[in-house]
Amino acid sequence: MKKSGSTEGESASKLIDKRIADLGDWRGETLARMRKLIHEAGPEVVEEWKWMGTPVWEHDGIICTGESYKAKVKLTFAKGASLKDPAKLFNSSLDGNTRRAIDIEEGNTVDADAFKALIRAAIALNTSGGKAATKRAK
Repeated sequence: MKKSGSTEGESASKLIDKRIADLGDWRGETLARMRKLIHEAGPEVVEEWKWMGTPVWEHDGIICTGESYKAKVKLTFAKGASLKDPAKLFNSSLDGNTRRAIDIEEGNTVDADAFKALIRAAIALNTSGGKAATKRAK
């Protein structure tokens, strides 16, 4: 039996559409823009809905998640620490060994070309087996 408010049976894409609509402000617009850029960079990217309501974009593994908070939209790259970021888009979770994130606050924009390059790099890392070089002393 489907519970009221349950997301059972709904596609991830429809749930992400609903999240964007429910936000109804700059956060929804930002999440929609970043989603569009993800799909432009990787047309074969699959959308998932995980962890009780988190949009997730995957291609041979997780590329990134898209979370919305009161003051920001956060895009967390699962293997971000292994990606080159010449445009310095990553501005959060910089101390970890695995993840990196882009926090977007109201009024801020992310360079579309640089972001798409980051998405393509994440896809390439995942399709290569996803084992990133670790920074170990030689």
